[in-house]
Amino acid sequence: MFAKQGSLPRLPIPSLKDTVTRYLRSLEPLLSRSEHAQSTKAASAFIGAGGLGPVLQQRLREVDRQAEHSWLEDIWLKKAYLEWRGPSYINVNWFAQLGDNPDYAAPAHVEHGQITGVQIQRAARVVTHMLELNEMINARSVPVDSLRGEPLCMAQFMWQFGTTRVPRPGCDQLVHQFPATARHILVMYRTQAVEVPVYNASGQRASLAQITAQLAAATQRVDKLITRAGAVPSVANLTAAHRDQWTRARTHLERDAGNCAALESADRALFGLSLDTDVNPEDMRDDERRLAVFAHSDGGANRWFDKAIQLVVLADGRLGVNCEHAPVDALTTGRILMEVAQRERGPLKDLPPAADLPPPEPLVWNVSPETANAISQARAEARALAADLRVLLGGVGDFGARWIKTLGVSPDAFFQVALQAAYLRHHGQPAATYESASLRRFAHGRTETIRSCTADAQAFARALDDPHVAERAKLELFRRAAATHTQLTAAATAGQGVDRHLLGLRAQLQSPEEAERAELFVDPAFAQSSAFVLSTSNTTPGDMFRGGFAPVVADGYGINYAMDRDDI
Repeated sequence: MFAKQGSLPRLPIPSLKDTVTRYLRSLEPLLSRSEHAQSTKAASAFIGAGGLGPVLQQRLREVDRQAEHSWLEDIWLKKAYLEWRGPSYINVNWFAQLGDNPDYAAPAHVEHGQITGVQIQRAARVVTHMLELNEMINARSVPVDSLRGEPLCMAQFMWQFGTTRVPRPGCDQLVHQFPATARHILVMYRTQAVEVPVYNASGQRASLAQITAQLAAATQRVDKLITRAGAVPSVANLTAAHRDQWTRARTHLERDAGNCAALESADRALFGLSLDTDVNPEDMRDDERRLAVFAHSDGGANRWFDKAIQLVVLADGRLGVNCEHAPVDALTTGRILMEVAQRERGPLKDLPPAADLPPPEPLVWNVSPETANAISQARAEARALAADLRVLLGGVGDFGARWIKTLGVSPDAFFQVALQAAYLRHHGQPAATYESASLRRFAHGRTETIRSCTADAQAFARALDDPHVAERAKLELFRRAAATHTQLTAAATAGQGVDRHLLGLRAQLQSPEEAERAELFVDPAFAQSSAFVLSTSNTTPGDMFRGGFAPVVADGYGINYAMDRDDI
């Protein structure tokens, strides 16, 4: 898995001049001429003699010299994720639905609130394959990913399993172990968390039949507890809270030794599995409402949102995921989930039963009145946030990547240029646009931003509905816009984007006084161009893996898309 790691180049630090040139070009469709002139003046002062830009650049070079792998790695993790204090369950986490499995047909009738056999059976099968993948990662036997013959960084795979985001004051932390050798998974059922062993004390993995029995036993234990003692407040609801609220609540919980043990069990679990029964059958049958369940589960119910990977299985056997984004990019986790989906449809290489497998144990909490109030507040606020998110599922079945390529343009460029035209047609103005570009060709690379709202894309968008522009001219404008997008994509994936370099420079500011002197960042255009109304990501292929994420601004769109061979 790491055979090519030593040959991967380090992420470069672009020159100030190149980054500022690209930045100013990205502002052209968003600003008036006078505003752009003002931004050009601010940028020139920032990088000129006596400006703060060269000082910050030198500091960033020093960070690069001291960083083991990448100057961006820690900056991105903290600034993009761990220092975010708002609720992460919608604003950070992403969700997806995996393809149906014909071997697990949905029952003719699903009774609301009841666990089903197909739910347990499919969950057990998927858990089995997840454990297989974790064992491959632990053994470092996963084949090296490559793109166009170039090896890609595999470091993110170390963070897939046994990883949890833990709230801390000002900056969260990732609890993580590699190899991931925990012997249990975390199961959520009826809002209660259960430690479910899937290995025995000797490290032998449970068979499929045993995992099936373990999941059934876990649900039975919870049913009996609720029948005997009634429903209790769910600590898991706090993982959907504002991070500072969750930090305070967790600190209070940690004063109790039993709570500490329960939290440690949740943190160390290899991954999460939510068995949902409180979902209306109508919502399970409707594609969009089902995706909304995977996205936020009616305001955070029955989830431990801090887990890096959390499977969700509905009563009809439908399978989805909800994943915390900080440690791993969605495409990398998607690589594992696609492998699981493929294995699920093939023959199972089962194991003999593991001897002396411990039984499932519901996590026991000492919930004080203060914690109960925090849970109620978190639940109410999570519901309000979920109600503000609308999940839509669209598609184009008339054509896909195959036909687009006959036009001589890349499918991704086609989509992004079309998106600019659609937004302009609907809203009457351009919008700052983010497209994620992978930096895995570099050691410990994550992502860069492609600023897809270009002057060329806007020129085509304006001409598209103009009856005075000939079709041949429109086609020429389209090809030019697509070519520009392809050039931006190539630059971004080569480490020559705009946003990560500017983030690195901002991270070097050492005082409020310095921040006030950084003309480029003080200029209003910087905040305007960084408020990405359109946040987009290409997760091709989409035949077995369809998901999404929330907008990054209140009035924005989160757009996940896949360019398959004959549909979009």
